Formats: sequence, C-alpha cells, structure tokens
Amino acid sequence: METLQLSRLKALLLHAEKHSPHYRELFKQHDLKADDIKTFRDLERIPVTTKQDIRNGGDRFISDSHDKRTLVRSKTGGSTGVSLSLFFDEACQEKRNAAQLMADRWSGWDLGMKRASVWGNPPVPGSVKQKLRHNLLDRTIYLDTMDLNDCSMSSFVDRWRKEKPGAVFGHAHSIYVFAKYVLLEGITDLRPQGIVATSMMLLEHERATIQQAFDCEVTNRYGCEEVGLIACECEQHNGMHINVPHVYVEFLDTNDNPVAPGEPGKIVVTDLNNFAMPLIRYRVEDVGVCSDRICECGRGFPLLEKLEGRVADFLRLPGGGQVAGISLVERTLTKVPGIEQMQLIQEQLNEVTINRVKGSDYTDETDNDLLKAMRELFGESVDLSINDVKEIPQEASGKYRFSICRIPQ
Repeated sequence: METLQLSRLKALLLHAEKHSPHYRELFKQHDLKADDIKTFRDLERIPVTTKQDIRNGGDRFISDSHDKRTLVRSKTGGSTGVSLSLFFDEACQEKRNAAQLMADRWSGWDLGMKRASVWGNPPVPGSVKQKLRHNLLDRTIYLDTMDLNDCSMSSFVDRWRKEKPGAVFGHAHSIYVFAKYVLLEGITDLRPQGIVATSMMLLEHERATIQQAFDCEVTNRYGCEEVGLIACECEQHNGMHINVPHVYVEFLDTNDNPVAPGEPGKIVVTDLNNFAMPLIRYRVEDVGVCSDRICECGRGFPLLEKLEGRVADFLRLPGGGQVAGISLVERTLTKVPGIEQMQLIQEQLNEVTINRVKGSDYTDETDNDLLKAMRELFGESVDLSINDVKEIPQEASGKYRFSICRIPQ
C-alpha cells in the first residue's frame, strides 16, 4: 500500500510541477524539483498549503492542463471562518466516490440498499432526470437537520417504516438527536444494518445512545469537502483507517514538524486524486492523533486513533496552553448531571461563555457543579458565565459546534 501511495504521490508532484502555476512557482522559490521527492520524509521540504494560500492564489492552483469550465466545482462551508472554492475533474470525482463506497460497505451498507440520511439542506430533484436518479439510483430518504423537531422526526419515522432503509448516514450529533427521540417515544422497529456518523465529532455518549436506539453499531468517518474521505472505522470500531490509496496524511506540531504516534498534531493532507487542482500538504485545520497500532481486521491501513477537533475549536488557557473544547464538553457532560447539551464560546483569553441546555435531571446544584468542573481547568482568573438556552443553534450547514474560540490563533 505504501508503494502504491508513493507512486501516486510522485505522479501528482510531477504533474503539479509542470501544470500548476502555484506549485511550479513554489518549487522554484524553494529550489525544489518533483524528482527530488523520493520518500515521504522528502515531502516535508515542501511548505504546507493553508486555506489562506488557496484564497490568495485562486485560479493559480488550477492546472493549465484542464479547462476550468469543464471541472466540477465545490465550495466549503467556511466552518473555520474561511470559505473556499474547489475544483476537480470527473476522474477525481469517481475515485472519491469509490473510496466512499468502500467505506460504506465497512459499515454494513451495500450497493442498492436504501439510506436514511440525517442531513442539512437535502437536495430537491427538479428535472425529470434528477427525479429518476433520486428515486431509482440514490434511493435516499432525508431528515432535514435544519428543522429537527417532534413533528419532522415523527414524519421521518413514518417514511422509514414505509421505505425500510438499510443504513443511516448523517451528522453525528443530528443522528444522536434523532436517536434520543426514538428512545423517548419507545420506537423499537427501526433496525438498520449500518450507521455512518460523519461531518462532526462523534462523542462517546452519543455513540452509546445511537447504538441503543437502533441496536446497531456506529461507524465513525472523517473527511472534508476539499479532499473527500480521509479515514473511516472498520467493523472493529477501534480507530479509523486512513484512506491510503487516495490521500497521504501527516500529523504536525506548531512548527510543522511530525509528531510521534499518540501525540495530537495538526492534520495535513495531500490529495493523490486531484490533478485538476492539486492540493499538496494541505492543512485542513483539524487536530488528530495518529497510531502505530495494527487493526485486527487485517486490512493493513494505518490508523487515525482519534480526532480532537478543529483548530478553531481549541480553547486557550491563561497559562499559554490550549484544550480541545470538544473533549472538555464531553467530559463535563458525563461528569455533571442535569445538562442536556452545552456549547463553549471564548471571546477573550479571560472570558468563557457557557451556553447550557437543561436536562431532565437538572437541579439547583447543576450550574454550581458545572462551574466547579470548569474551574478545575481554567482556574480563578477566567470569567465563566452560564447562559440558560433552550437549544444550541446550528450552523447554516446543519452542523453543531460545541466549542468556538474567537481569539486569533
């Protein structure tokens, strides 16, 4: 697998050197040639590409061997504050779809099986061709995460019973919200063969609730709009297999040096499929932990041990350190009874706002216990305030953010 990966990497570098104006100039600036990259460690000689680089470079990232008008265009939602326009050709699209199909089958889904999709802004077929594809090929029913309420979820249950989908796909937290509804209503006949949670951090208490509601294990998946599938759990559900044939993934410290297995690092990805708009050593603004374990499934793909959140989700500590906000939220939710959901927002170094939704077991002591748990980490120098809210608002994409740091990184 590494031989295949290195071969594809070399082909991409040669193409970028010849056809990508951005990388052609970058290589010249650093006195590099594609032929100089003979090992994965040699790749570290190429500077990391950031979202800002792409915004500033624009069409200079697009290969002059491709006609921009014929390319597939996509746009990221800008969850870290930077929206990007991406381009790729049909060959790249087909390979990304193939990688996703492979990962889909690990979850228990198989070709031809209907899906129940818990997603924001679901596509609405317009033309006759689109309607035929939707009904005959896509075979998907949707629960719109932009409007999750008892009425919409009840209607979704009715349609589920009629269509009988074999697998569930969607935002991790949104599936969790639906799973809680299923448990609360005592619904016991929704039994998919596979569940894929993606697009957001999957918390362990959410995984447990989803599995209880549907009597089916949850497959955690990680990817992004820019490069497609990055990693996915297999049937063992013990770490996510990195999509080695299609991406090369690095885990770097603040100085862009590799971290050791078991240590958190900023995730940097090279897309081995996109020759229309090469992305080499692209920092996706997420933090994860790589592993040197070998999965019992025998596939041999290296493992992403866990995700620790997006860079923008890390809260700053007065002493100069930082903490993964998502981990803090999860720890607090499991430690303090009476909290249904919470979100941490840090506007300044000495100020953290806690948006808290009351749980059914909320008491007069809940908020005191929550503040005490937060003080264990932030100390007395940080002003902690609790907002009593009925719900945590979603982003435009339908996702939820559990922690938001607005201090410049």
